[in-house]
Amino acid sequence: MKELKFLIAIWQTNLQSAMEYRAAFLTQVIGMIVNNFIYFAIWIIFFNKFKDVRGWGVNDMYVTFGVLASSFGLVSLLFGNTFTLSDIIAKGRLDYYLSLPRPVLLHTVASRTIASGMGDFLYGFISYCLSGYFTWDGLARFALAALLAATVFGAFLILTQSLAFWFGSMSNFSGLMLNAMLTFGIYPITLFDSYAKLILFTIIPAALMGAVPAEFIRAFTWEVLGQLLLGAIGFLALAIFVFHKGLRRYESGSAIQIEI
Repeated sequence: MKELKFLIAIWQTNLQSAMEYRAAFLTQVIGMIVNNFIYFAIWIIFFNKFKDVRGWGVNDMYVTFGVLASSFGLVSLLFGNTFTLSDIIAKGRLDYYLSLPRPVLLHTVASRTIASGMGDFLYGFISYCLSGYFTWDGLARFALAALLAATVFGAFLILTQSLAFWFGSMSNFSGLMLNAMLTFGIYPITLFDSYAKLILFTIIPAALMGAVPAEFIRAFTWEVLGQLLLGAIGFLALAIFVFHKGLRRYESGSAIQIEI
């Protein structure tokens, strides 16, 4: 409860900072919603020509893209520093967080909000409502699926960017992994063979951010919920372990003044 209160205080501060310039904040949010609509228009055009791809139609893509967008937006809003963690490590900017009596990883990743993430988060719910699958219990499943998918996504970002403890700045590599997650997450899982599916559940867990949550949203099954819970808990535990393992190798950058 103590750490939860601390997190809520950070999020409130981040939100107040983002809302200081409300016009700019709203512009970013609306701009991201429009950007997602434009991007998804490609899939609408595709499925107008090819009605389905191995059982997946445009309605399924609405759900998949929606949960992908909302989970991405949730991480951007609440844990914005997961996208730049490798730079923080490589440039010695963890000093500030190490000097305070709070969990280092939690404090670091929660200390930044990406305002445009609100647009992604809201667009996901809009996309679900337009999918034709909308029900009130489905909406509850959508919220739960987005939360679990965001956990997998955030953990994957922490895991890949924590490699900076061993290899220095991993900006290019982490950017490549981020694009891989988003690219493969939107594609129908039925397109891939068994070996590709294994990769999409383990090395690059894009299926746990897109196709599997979409399947859970369309129809509840304990098996799919178990896959999501196992993936979220497993990747989060692994990310925390790797970060703290790497933290033992961290060298101070004497950068406390920069953060203050």
